Amino acid sequence: MSKNPFDTALTTLKEASEMAGIDSNVVKYLSKPKRIFQFTIPMKMDNGEFEIFDAFRVHYNDARGQVKNGTRFVPDLDLDTVKALGFWMTIKHAVAGIPAGGGKGGVRVDTRKLSEGELERLSRAFIRKLPVKGAWVDIPGADIGTSAKTMAWMLDEYEEINGFHSPAAINDKPAETSGTLGSMEATGTGAFFVTMEAIRDNNVPDGATVAIQGFGNVGRIAARLLHGEGYKIVGVADLSGGVYDLKGIDIPKLEEYVDENNGVGGYPGEKEIDKDEVLELDVDILMPSAVQSVIHEENAGQIKAKMIMECANGPVTPGAEKILEQKGILVVPDVLTNSGSAIVCSFERTQGLTDDYWDLDKINGKLKEQITKAYRETVETAENENTSMRNAAWINALKKLEKSMKARGWV
Repeated sequence: MSKNPFDTALTTLKEASEMAGIDSNVVKYLSKPKRIFQFTIPMKMDNGEFEIFDAFRVHYNDARGQVKNGTRFVPDLDLDTVKALGFWMTIKHAVAGIPAGGGKGGVRVDTRKLSEGELERLSRAFIRKLPVKGAWVDIPGADIGTSAKTMAWMLDEYEEINGFHSPAAINDKPAETSGTLGSMEATGTGAFFVTMEAIRDNNVPDGATVAIQGFGNVGRIAARLLHGEGYKIVGVADLSGGVYDLKGIDIPKLEEYVDENNGVGGYPGEKEIDKDEVLELDVDILMPSAVQSVIHEENAGQIKAKMIMECANGPVTPGAEKILEQKGILVVPDVLTNSGSAIVCSFERTQGLTDDYWDLDKINGKLKEQITKAYRETVETAENENTSMRNAAWINALKKLEKSMKARGWV
């Protein structure tokens, strides 16, 4: 089975659409992105050298509204990954009941090799060269390699180009630039809310063990919240390395260590582990929170967790999921588990368009309500259709997309 993330998305589309009886023309339409932008960004570096960076943006489908989110700055970015991410975002918005389509993009670059000034110039150049953008058509947000800071630069560049303020044109920016509170924590917070629902539904005991791959915005927040509820985080790993401790890792101390050392590697514990080993720990809950396709046919047989919460996009390949199903491991899919950021980005756009800004309690309360509703709808469909949580989430999303596309006369 291919580890190509777009192949993964298409495999799920085929399986879920057949179960749901989706119109074949809708499936054909959803098998390709609506619009693709591929361009280059030439830039003079601080040392005087000249570099050309490849950039991408995909508008996957906008039947349910303007496309948005994610802008990924990573060294291995390719078009198939961007297409897959745009497709997953389309499904994610529909699963979560957000009136928006799916978009994704970014630049092939290793940001660790950029100075602050180079990163700013690249961020501004990306939004300057992006052909179609704005609050009513395409709203870029943050992803791996980007942050509130880069999105603030993009907003400033967009507003300089247009000559007027438009805070709803960019997502995931700081609250100080008319952003929303809770933006950078939203994916991890939403994943926590979904995990707590799944824990209750599946009789996971209090103080259950958890392993987390990835300790960025998502894994870190989820770990912090689960640790606060008394769950035992026994394994954490990122690109720099990892730590295992059966007694439980002190997450606040780990956060301090990561802030000082730029990674989990070297944190003292029972033993050191790496980013792959953390996936195979014997735990109740596994939270892959980094990148796609980390659980595949070659390692799925070694997965020992009882429940996998997909905090990253596409961390489990279709072939791996078949193996996990045979082992009785529950997979709660990415398009549900990590939809918190998409939900809060929708809140951010609403606030930017209305100049009515909300406090954090309101944001988290509305996030919990909306993502819990999506979880319950997914569980209900999974039970009614006797299928996986992933298929159920996709069935719900595809039915919504089918209605929108037919109402518009597209098919």
